[in-house]
Amino acid sequence: MKETNFLIIGSGAAGLTLAVKLAEKFPKKKITIVTKAHQSESNTKYAQGGVAAVFDLKEDSFQKHIEDTLIAGDGLCDKSVVEMVIKEGPKRLKELMEWGANFDTDANGEFTLGREGGHSEFRVIHHKDTTGNEIERTLLERTNRLQNITLLPHHFAIDLITEHHLNTSKNEEISCYGAYVLDQISGSIFTIKADCTTLASGGMGQVYGHTTNPTVATGDGIAMAYRAKARIQNMEFIQFHPTAFYDGNNGASFLISEAVRGFGAFLRNKNGERFMLNYDGRGELASRDIVSRAIDSEMKKSGDDCVYLDCTHLDFEEFKKHFPNIFETCFQRNIDVSKDWIPVVPASHYLCGGVVVDMDGKTSLKNLFACGECSYTGLHGANRLASNSLLEALVYADCIFNYLCNHMPLQATKAIPEWNDEGTILLNASETLQRKTEELQQLMRRFAGVVRNNDDLKTASLQLEKLYFETEFLYQKHKLNTALSQLRNMVNVAHLIIQQSLKRKENCGGFYNEDYEKIKEII
Repeated sequence: MKETNFLIIGSGAAGLTLAVKLAEKFPKKKITIVTKAHQSESNTKYAQGGVAAVFDLKEDSFQKHIEDTLIAGDGLCDKSVVEMVIKEGPKRLKELMEWGANFDTDANGEFTLGREGGHSEFRVIHHKDTTGNEIERTLLERTNRLQNITLLPHHFAIDLITEHHLNTSKNEEISCYGAYVLDQISGSIFTIKADCTTLASGGMGQVYGHTTNPTVATGDGIAMAYRAKARIQNMEFIQFHPTAFYDGNNGASFLISEAVRGFGAFLRNKNGERFMLNYDGRGELASRDIVSRAIDSEMKKSGDDCVYLDCTHLDFEEFKKHFPNIFETCFQRNIDVSKDWIPVVPASHYLCGGVVVDMDGKTSLKNLFACGECSYTGLHGANRLASNSLLEALVYADCIFNYLCNHMPLQATKAIPEWNDEGTILLNASETLQRKTEELQQLMRRFAGVVRNNDDLKTASLQLEKLYFETEFLYQKHKLNTALSQLRNMVNVAHLIIQQSLKRKENCGGFYNEDYEKIKEII
């Protein structure tokens, strides 16, 4: 057993920011970060567009940013949270710059601000088209200099430890005492006992397979919190990024940033028609849910596997300057953006729901916090405004830090049992797990994707139930490995998405059920 004061699960912007702040404020306290891949592997690393924050007070204002966020959230944002995050955002970014983060500026030293879908002004601060990577670099460098932070890469958090594991009275308030963790190198499972645990485990894009998220995004934190009986909300609101590079049977993986459309690129079908103006007067700068549905509609009408992003009319040198990573990746995939259209499809990109937290980042479980994409703060409502996610991660890490400064958790005194896998056997069925994972992903793409209907969701629920029992059988009989644990988590997350989609009775933000549109048309 390992003991720590603060356990943080995840090494993206949210988790690392919190770790740095705690380590610097409390040099005698132990901070432990668990991350299941390399220490830099997270959704943060792949964020291209940037961070939305109000810096140009001549052209922009907090109120404009607030209104844009509320409009994108389609009536489901918590206005007090929106106001707090947007007003705190510039302070957190300035702090990040003091720690060494570099963002693009012009010859006068002023920020070169981008504009993305749903924004009324240019307010997205960026580091070329690799903003997330720059933030991750900055935070890791600072983390690695602090002696009281232990960072455990290639360690997989299996389950949160609660009263369920202690065999105490069911009437007790549920508290979190740490987590059981799998060392992926040795295969051993050990206990980390913690006074306070924070989930900063990122998103769940791999539940759909076609996603802009990295392979680590399997919804682990949400699934662990769900099994621990924490409140989970708004899982039906999944943002599909409209323009992920389509690479035939290899699926969608590489994100073509929103900022490319903000720069002036057009969406076209295979006949060359610029179709977005048929769906929304804002054209390519409509919010992501509208653009994704428009592309989905065009693909269904034509039977094509993708549509195209046309950058050929843009200033080529300026494009390379602003989007070097996108240009180079497209070129490696035999697309010259100065001459060729980029094949794109919608892909699972961002989850607007998650583990419910208050304005201090507290979940419904004592001594369990959450921040970043795995959390539901109320900022995004039914649909996230572009580039508000990194902003939320930085601000809520600070909120948790400030709360802990004033409400230091007491040291856990309860005896924690070690992980018990007695009677289980090794699982040598990687092909079986891969097949079941792909089955889950296909089910979710087909029945719970960009456009849903009730019959499809009910079919998905029945098929998922069978997969759930098959997965639980493997879990009960075998020693755990990463693939099995991830499959179990993705099945839990898929269940939440499907069930909360069935409970949603009207179209809103990123949720679109064609049955309700038909009812609306009849009325």
